[in-house]
Amino acid sequence: MPPKRYHHLCVTHPMRLTRLPMFLMLISSAGCASQTPPSAPPPAPPPIIIPQQPSAPAPFFTQSGLASFYGKAHDGKTTANGQIFDSQALTAAHRTLAFGTEVRVTNLENGREVTVKITDRGPFVRGRIIDISLAAAQALGFQDKGVARVRLEAFGSNAPSS
Repeated sequence: MPPKRYHHLCVTHPMRLTRLPMFLMLISSAGCASQTPPSAPPPAPPPIIIPQQPSAPAPFFTQSGLASFYGKAHDGKTTANGQIFDSQALTAAHRTLAFGTEVRVTNLENGREVTVKITDRGPFVRGRIIDISLAAAQALGFQDKGVARVRLEAFGSNAPSS
């Protein structure tokens, strides 16, 4: 037995020498273990730039009232501007708007819209503001009724010059 002065250095359960290197290696590697740092969030995508749509031109003429339509009975006849009328074309007759003027016609009863081109003069029935083709009346949904309350908005290069 060792002398008493070295008693605190004695190991009561000696470790096998073959396990000691492995134990020391595990202990030393535990301090070196590291976690991978959390990955930074991906950079935000660049903002999407939507080009400004050109604003629709303001109409140079508006009018509200009753519209009627003329159809197949007028097919093949010459209109006031010299063209042959086709009930399936999106055309219209107006008393004062220039020929070729594009007019958006909105049915105020159902919100449907159609754009027609002025090719004729009329209507000649009191209280009506425009006669449109059968195709335009079908687009607006009043071909069975015969007349509808509408709003006209005229656009284009045929605006009167000031």
